[in-house]
Amino acid sequence: MKSVASALVGVIACACAPSVFAQATIAPATPVATIVATPGGNVLRAGTQIALKTSEAITTEGKKLRVGQRVQMEVAEAVTLNGQTVIPLGSPVVGEVTDVRNKGMWGKSGHITGRVLYVRANGNQIRLTGSFDDKGVTGTAGVVAAIAFVPVAGFFTTGTSARIPLGAPVAAFLDEDVSVAFAAAPVAPAATPVAATAVATPAIAPAAATPAATKTSLVDPSLEIKTN
Repeated sequence: MKSVASALVGVIACACAPSVFAQATIAPATPVATIVATPGGNVLRAGTQIALKTSEAITTEGKKLRVGQRVQMEVAEAVTLNGQTVIPLGSPVVGEVTDVRNKGMWGKSGHITGRVLYVRANGNQIRLTGSFDDKGVTGTAGVVAAIAFVPVAGFFTTGTSARIPLGAPVAAFLDEDVSVAFAAAPVAPAATPVAATAVATPAIAPAAATPAATKTSLVDPSLEIKTN
């Protein structure tokens, strides 16, 4: 009886306990700034500095570099406004070679000059300003020494080619104001309750029927009086 009573109490306690719901928490997505054509309250001003780096080596070696040739660069540090990214890290940048001088006789060294044109970010082309240049090591000292001893030798002495290596840093600046629209922070959806797992109620076996007591006669049958 005690075991049956304990099981019954346990079932009643489970039935009276409140249902438990697990709540799913969804972290809000990071807002992303959008570049817009119409001027607004949020503006990334012209003159803002942007760190770039070259995406290819630029050199006068081989004498193949030409004025007007486009060169590839990229944004080395993301540009942000009020905590939101406007120009992402790695955005492609285009530059242009404006002057080339190849190395030559009499110790003349190579020279490269170029300018930054624009960056592509969030589907927009933004004008930039900035320049890059390099010049080789001149061979003037060697030329002077060669002329002092053998005048003809100076003619064959050359400087070195100019070379801007891959990944070289380049400083640039915005050449125009950039209007920015900030996306509103998304509202986290209401937590969806998860249905509590149904608990099976154990069946209670009915108590065994108590056998009826057998009536025992206390009178000796031999002493009973028989009536004719």
